[in-house]
Amino acid sequence: MASGETGDRVTAAVLIIGDEILSGRTQDTNLRDISRYLGTFGVDLAEARVVPDVIEEIVAALNALRERYDYVITTGGIGPTHDDITADAIAAAFGVELYEHPDILALMTARWGGELNAARRRMARVPVGGDLVKNPVQGPPGFTIGNVFVLAGVPQIMRGMLEDVGPRLRTGAVTISRTVRVEGSTEGVIAAPLEGVARAHPAMSLGSYPFFGPDGYGSNLVLRGRDPEEVAATVAELMAVLKDAGCTNVKEVEPGA
Repeated sequence: MASGETGDRVTAAVLIIGDEILSGRTQDTNLRDISRYLGTFGVDLAEARVVPDVIEEIVAALNALRERYDYVITTGGIGPTHDDITADAIAAAFGVELYEHPDILALMTARWGGELNAARRRMARVPVGGDLVKNPVQGPPGFTIGNVFVLAGVPQIMRGMLEDVGPRLRTGAVTISRTVRVEGSTEGVIAAPLEGVARAHPAMSLGSYPFFGPDGYGSNLVLRGRDPEEVAATVAELMAVLKDAGCTNVKEVEPGA
């Protein structure tokens, strides 16, 4: 199916690469940004993994994910240092060699001038058969091969690269999200009504997210689905059964509220 067409469910996974994420030294924000961005194209982020800077670990995770999902987006490990081994791992996973892409070499030469040192030349390596992903922020581009997009780990640069990923995706039906807020009732009270509605609407996702604070307690019930009419009907149904169960403070809240 060509890019831009809408079909059945389209799925993606994110592979976050880097010891600094696993150690807690760096807090990842890319997963959130990728999920939100993919959602605008009707692509469901179905799984995320974090792996260390170990080629064998990256290859194993990548091969598992790219077989299971329509797309895989990796972040991190494409810089100039010795531990930036993502390109090596991607090439190994696809069974191809790396080569120095002439367009990347030209871009870096134009920016830095003179002879490129070995560290900078590392960032020009692309697997044979791969295409470039534009980098509108700074530094060399990312690349794509098969159903895998390889992006930078620096959040600002990663978000810029994403803009070149979206138009290449096979899109799906955009998921609609609605939230019902229940105040002053515990999850033990709302569990049965919520389960009943969830069973009656298997095509939808219903989740309960409790909150506690000085202003009170309760749960935000998030309903997600692709059929606008079913989503609207399910919201009304859920609010009705919650009130029948004795919940007195039930209301739908605006997104982001």
